[in-house]
Amino acid sequence: MGAFRIVLSHCTIQMARAIIFFISLSQLCLLSLQSDPINVWPKPRIFSWPKPEATNLAAEFKIQAPMQTQLSSAVDRYLKLIKSEHHHHLVRPSINISSSPPLQTLSISVDNISVPLTHGVNESYSLTITSDENTAYLVASTVWGAMRGLETFSQLVWGNPSCVAVGIYVWDEPLFSHRGLLLDTSRNYYEVDDILRTISAMSANKLNVFHWHITDSHSFPLLLPSDPNLAAKGSYGEDYLYTPSDVKKIIEYGLDYGVRVVPEIDTPGHSGSWAGAHPEIVSCANKFWWPAGTKWEDRLASEPGTGQLNPLHPKTFGVMINVLENVASIFPENFFHSGGDEILPACWKSDSLIQSFLSTGGTLSEVLEKFINFVFPFIVALDKTAIYWEDVILDNEIKVDPSYLYPEYTIFQSWKNGIESTKKIVQAGYRVIVSSSDYYYLDCGHGGFLGNDSLYDQPPEIQKAAGGGSWCSPFKTWQTVYNYDITEG
Repeated sequence: MGAFRIVLSHCTIQMARAIIFFISLSQLCLLSLQSDPINVWPKPRIFSWPKPEATNLAAEFKIQAPMQTQLSSAVDRYLKLIKSEHHHHLVRPSINISSSPPLQTLSISVDNISVPLTHGVNESYSLTITSDENTAYLVASTVWGAMRGLETFSQLVWGNPSCVAVGIYVWDEPLFSHRGLLLDTSRNYYEVDDILRTISAMSANKLNVFHWHITDSHSFPLLLPSDPNLAAKGSYGEDYLYTPSDVKKIIEYGLDYGVRVVPEIDTPGHSGSWAGAHPEIVSCANKFWWPAGTKWEDRLASEPGTGQLNPLHPKTFGVMINVLENVASIFPENFFHSGGDEILPACWKSDSLIQSFLSTGGTLSEVLEKFINFVFPFIVALDKTAIYWEDVILDNEIKVDPSYLYPEYTIFQSWKNGIESTKKIVQAGYRVIVSSSDYYYLDCGHGGFLGNDSLYDQPPEIQKAAGGGSWCSPFKTWQTVYNYDITEG
């Protein structure tokens, strides 16, 4: 909501969850005058509490809400949380005890309980807890807004016996309709329970899109009914797969938490794991990623794990159709992420079919155009909006003309060059998901760790926007994350 700007974009941003820290202490509703009142996270747009006071939560406290599957699940979940998790703030809030009666009920009203969870759905809500009633009121346009309001209410309850803030009014709605977190399950396999726990944490911070980067060159863990060999020969093993029933469980769990699940099948780059089942359609598969004695620009991949789909092989699009139809059948989500990043010239140039094409005057950008011109219309025909990484139209060497991709059916996701890529995409008429590696990547531990760090081997004018030589350098502090203004310019 207001503070969502730290995890968002012109359309969204992928970022890991911020965590609200509490310690669980058993103590009375005793409050000191040593600190500021409670801070709800993310910070609501309107948070009016003129006289910070609290009253007790009745032992028989209940939540009344319309009957709707996901809302009923959320009500049960938050009621259990409120009654069992008697947290106390690390620093006690300066709040006075009110003479108000104990709060008996949270009454939820929803304008339309039938609105599905889709991009742009109304997530606004208002929460009113007066000091002279024993009922609080949560009003939302949709079930999904009611869920956000329940999270806010839960943060206003603490202690044992439980106290709740009174004399308070909250109104909130998201600044950005797409607030996401990306998890890569190809490089590292995560069990289903780990994914569910991640979705739960996202909901606690009012994030609403789980961007599931399922496949990459390292492994193909998604079991597809019409092409099971992709997973059988491309995964880390039979214990490291996601079955259609696993996917269904994750999607339904996400729905219960107000989180959409957007799949990414990264192609035509990052596709080495396809070579086990279909070796003939993958260029430069199973080769050393940076051949000895070659320059960085002649690498076959940006890390170990080589392989790019060959759009010129006659079997490639038949395999792609199978994969797209299977993924569409098990993921009802309207968005489909088709990847498109880091297509490296040397990999395609090593393929004999592509060499022949280039020898007759063809270009690598034309090879990519053939792929996009086949796959993009097929994605649209499946009633999906296609998401691509920015490279598809902004790469320096291999890219397509934006005219091939209609803005009404296309979203780009930026990850390089900070705000500059975002500006270029928006100026071209597209929606953009902002996930700048200079600010928002959370997989980098202590910062720079790459041997080919351009901070040391390239001139300053081509270094990254954040001042380092790679997406992991320098280390991203929370100040860096929060101070990044994605709407600048």
